[in-house]
Amino acid sequence: MAMNGEILTEIPNGIAVNILASAGASVSKVRGVHGGALKVAVRAAPEKGKANAEIEEVLAEFFGVSRKSVSVVGGVTSRNKRVEVAGVSMAAARERIGKG
Repeated sequence: MAMNGEILTEIPNGIAVNILASAGASVSKVRGVHGGALKVAVRAAPEKGKANAEIEEVLAEFFGVSRKSVSVVGGVTSRNKRVEVAGVSMAAARERIGKG
């Protein structure tokens, strides 16, 4: 996982995003930038992949893509995750993160 201070990395079909996950929250949403990661809070418990699935759903809505376009690819059992989002350009992702 590239934790070099950059939240986003361009990949061939879209972007990869460094995520700081927070499970068991009262509301599922993107909470902004925290260090070199996008902080995502989800209501689901961190068990049996439930929180990861909800993170994918929250990010799909946040970036305006289908749920199938989002995949946790690193840090599956960690708070620090790497998520790939297909169909989103770096420019669009930066703009969306900037608007929070």
